[in-house]
Amino acid sequence: MATINQTLDADTAAIIAAEYGTEVKVVSLYDETVIKEDEDNPEDRVPRPPVVTIMGHVDHGKTKLLDTIRKSNIADQEAGAITQHIGAYQVTTPKGKITFLDTPGHEAFTAMRARGASITDIVVLVVAADDGVKEQTVEAIRHAQAANVPIIVAINKIDLPTANPERVKQELVQYGLQPEEWGGDTIYCEISAKNNIGIDNLLDMILLQAEMMDLKANPKVKPVGRVIESKKDPGKGPVATILIQKGTLREGMPFVVGIYAGKVRAMFDDYGRRINEAGPSTPVEIIGIEDVPEPGDPFHVVESEKEAREIAAKRQYYKQMTQAKRKQPSLKDLDEWTKEHKELNIIIKADVHGSVEAIRDGLQKLSTDEVKVNVIYGAAGPITESDVNLALASNAIIVAFQVRATSKAQELAEQNNVEIKYYSIIYNLLEDIEKALKGMLEPEYEEIITGEAEVRQVFRISKVGNVAGCMVRKGKINRNDKIRLIRDGVVIYDGEVNQLKRFKEDVAEVAEGYECGISIKGYNDIKEGDIIEFYKIQEVAKT
Repeated sequence: MATINQTLDADTAAIIAAEYGTEVKVVSLYDETVIKEDEDNPEDRVPRPPVVTIMGHVDHGKTKLLDTIRKSNIADQEAGAITQHIGAYQVTTPKGKITFLDTPGHEAFTAMRARGASITDIVVLVVAADDGVKEQTVEAIRHAQAANVPIIVAINKIDLPTANPERVKQELVQYGLQPEEWGGDTIYCEISAKNNIGIDNLLDMILLQAEMMDLKANPKVKPVGRVIESKKDPGKGPVATILIQKGTLREGMPFVVGIYAGKVRAMFDDYGRRINEAGPSTPVEIIGIEDVPEPGDPFHVVESEKEAREIAAKRQYYKQMTQAKRKQPSLKDLDEWTKEHKELNIIIKADVHGSVEAIRDGLQKLSTDEVKVNVIYGAAGPITESDVNLALASNAIIVAFQVRATSKAQELAEQNNVEIKYYSIIYNLLEDIEKALKGMLEPEYEEIITGEAEVRQVFRISKVGNVAGCMVRKGKINRNDKIRLIRDGVVIYDGEVNQLKRFKEDVAEVAEGYECGISIKGYNDIKEGDIIEFYKIQEVAKT
């Protein structure tokens, strides 16, 4: 049932309309709110740097290649040395500038990569000479061919003894990449990113290809661009990396990006230096946006802040309408409902939007006939109390990538047994969830030592028995934890606390550095110098 005031999602509306012999045209919110661009006068166009996306299989040396080109070190900063975000870098060579987009190679990033390909002039396909063509290599070729972008093949790691560039060429011919020396039109460069072999030749070939393509843009019109990456920076607020496609962006310009308005408060280049203007094919990080846009969102400079706010408000309204959700099953039907559905609800929090998208796509691929993986919410930023409440309401687990929970959210999660899993490498995250789905993992138990107390004196109390006067040496001891009595490094008793007191008061816990009295349930043989170790048994997911 749906009431007259409910908004239907597009799929449902289309199905119902079809029942009545009517066709529904679904338009995007950007089709409904087209921002008029300036007349682009061909005489005003000037040559612009090519935008080059580096693609290829994981570990084939894409980031290392960029490193060598930039003579900096991006790879070491990435967790597990795997690129996790799209970076954009501009490189100046003696023959001209080139803008590089570094898209991650892992298949979880297909979504990001598809976005990377749509704003690209040339794709450099990195293939390791010792490893040859892999599934992500093929995926990258498909993306580039679908976007109709020319491919330059960089055969990397040619300095390795097992390198076989000829085999790589033969493998790639099957995908329509015929080398020039074999009568085709694909440029091949043999390089070693690690030892800086053949890099200059590769850059020359990129600029040569760009020259043939005659890439031009008009720097005089109102700027238009695309979001490459976006995040919430603790110091700067929402920031977005924008690739300017035409026009020249300057500080103070009002703009609309995706569904948000803003005004350029400051711009930074790929080295984090502040700049005043950015022309076509330049990647810049800008601050001054209302909120974090999605990667791939269009960016337009408009006449005034008022116009920007009006367009943004209209888009937000449309976005709200498009996000109408199907009716949730009610609580009383839930047990019936879950008999038919085995669902794993997940909330994703990550450092940047691109990671959220990549994780969401990776997780959705894990659904099977028996178990459905349901990403109910995904966003960039730390885990907040509202995320925990949402998880609580929907029986979800929270997966966190490169972010942590706020202290209040952590407390709330612990109180309500909401599970938060932290990761810094996407493979591990997807792998864990996959295992959980396969067996809905059998639990394992793990012991956590919470604190220890040293017995300083033993008191004999008639009705209670022996009470140990103790000093808490480390951690925090809790009356409900299990205990072990250790004498000279050997466990002589394992049991529970009878009473825990400070002075004459019963207490639930005692922190490090404080004195307390402890009596042990059903055990009296306590001696000075004994150590009482407090621990709890926790159920952990099997790994």
